[in-house]
Amino acid sequence: MKNLKFIFGLVISSLFLVSCGNKAFVKGQYDQDINQANLLTDKWSETDMQKAVSSLIGSIKSHNSIARANRPPVVMVTRLKNRTSEHIETQSIMDMLRVELMRGGQVVFVDREARKDMAEEYEYQKENASRETIKEKGNQTGTDYIINGRVDSIVQQAGRDKTVYYKLTLNLTNLRSGVIEWSDYKQIRKIYTKKRVGM
Repeated sequence: MKNLKFIFGLVISSLFLVSCGNKAFVKGQYDQDINQANLLTDKWSETDMQKAVSSLIGSIKSHNSIARANRPPVVMVTRLKNRTSEHIETQSIMDMLRVELMRGGQVVFVDREARKDMAEEYEYQKENASRETIKEKGNQTGTDYIINGRVDSIVQQAGRDKTVYYKLTLNLTNLRSGVIEWSDYKQIRKIYTKKRVGM
């Protein structure tokens, strides 16, 4: 009888531990509308990125530095500072900005991240490429503008209510003069209410 009670207790304990353990996500599906708002958490999300970048793209495209340029300006995307308490992949924000600007054909970009690779390729071609196809240093197109910026956040919480505020600010700086010719920001505010536990 004691053995039976011991085994029964062991089975119950095992079931309890299994039910309280980490649960894996085992069923998934593709979201048919990637632009649909994602408000699963109060953290910076892809929806926030899409909203912020979309708003600022319209603003910069309509500015005289871009809209009335005689030729597509040559632009370099540099750093986006993260002044929030979260880990935000700022490179993804700047990549989306660059891609959306290039789609309209109003702007061309130089790749800051590729410069080391390019320097290595110049050295390789110097020894291995034919005279007709070799690319040499000193012929790159100079940058007209750089785009940089900052993302800030403010979190306020009172009782069960929490408000998260984000602001993405971008600047377009003329490389010749050092003057900021365009600057704008997009604000996003999200409101969350903590669910009550129990009845």
